[in-house]
Amino acid sequence: MIAIQCKMARSAVGWGVRDLAREAGVSVDTISRFERGEELLPRTVAAIRAALEAAGVELIPENGGGAGVRLRK
Repeated sequence: MIAIQCKMARSAVGWGVRDLAREAGVSVDTISRFERGEELLPRTVAAIRAALEAAGVELIPENGGGAGVRLRK
């Protein structure tokens, strides 16, 4: 997961930074740092990703058209 995917995923589920931080069990500052492009520990990124996926987000890998997100049916 990359920073822009995190931002798009939050928007897709209607979450603010505080919502995602709460669901992922990390600080608001951690989410902000990640979305600015700073590197985080892999386990922290995994927690953020898991929270977004639990909310119904699918992360789409870059496949020639750029990385993205979509909501699960």
